Amino acid sequence: MDYLGSYMDIELARTFLAVAATGNFVAASIRLHVTQSTVSARIRTLETQLGAKLFVRGRNGAELTAAGKRFLSHAKNLVRTLEQARHDVGLPQGYHDVLTLSARIALWEGFLPRWVNWMRKAAPDVSLRLEIGFEADIMQGLIEGTVDIGAMYTPVTRPGLVIEQLFDETLLLVTSSPGGEWNGEGYIHIDWGPEFHAQFSEHYPDAASPAMTVNIGWLAMQQALAFGGSGYFPERLVREHLASGRLHPVRESPVFRLPAYVVFPRESHHDTLNHALEGLRVLAQKEVRGRVNDNLSLR
Repeated sequence: MDYLGSYMDIELARTFLAVAATGNFVAASIRLHVTQSTVSARIRTLETQLGAKLFVRGRNGAELTAAGKRFLSHAKNLVRTLEQARHDVGLPQGYHDVLTLSARIALWEGFLPRWVNWMRKAAPDVSLRLEIGFEADIMQGLIEGTVDIGAMYTPVTRPGLVIEQLFDETLLLVTSSPGGEWNGEGYIHIDWGPEFHAQFSEHYPDAASPAMTVNIGWLAMQQALAFGGSGYFPERLVREHLASGRLHPVRESPVFRLPAYVVFPRESHHDTLNHALEGLRVLAQKEVRGRVNDNLSLR
């Protein structure tokens, strides 16, 4: 089926992967910045060329048929071949491979820079492309093959991708108030995903709607440090601010857990990818051990 690339518009493959990644035609159209009718027309054209139905549309969106699941790897190969060609042409002299990692910005605070340093020492001949993204964009890149590794909090199960937990973030409610009070009006609600929303609603059922909601923890941190406020942040991000007295823990507030995951292609046997995953796992274990030691030192 690889011969399809000789005559198939690459946009058809990208559109197919967008629908597979998002699970519905509407979300795919938003992702691709085209109309839903354009997405539908492209999928119909692709199905006509292949002679098989690729999706079943229902209440829950669009699900891959058996033929769609078989075509998934071929579509990835089509897009990946183009991206690999771009990578190879632009590969810096002295490097034999390139790897793209995209992750939530909070994971770039401390954890992933250590991984970059690990890679620079362990695989100095691998060029790294590093990106910040949200789950939807990262998953799209993984499906299309433009992203090799994704690190995030709320991945979505998709065919051909492996989801592996790295570690649990510990979310603490902290405030700029020296007395440690939680000022409801100054609370900044951070969108850490549906799991966090569920935990927060369970423990604060009577909480008023927040005056400020942000989608990036870093943004809330800047606001709280500059003008005051409170919010739930990963403990490793606020550790130094708590020690310096710029932020303070809110007394008797619940601690929430937020799992951090790494996502990568299931069928990849790429040595560079496997090496990079090894580094992430090693550093994740160090993160867990370091947290345990910190807890023990506080007893």
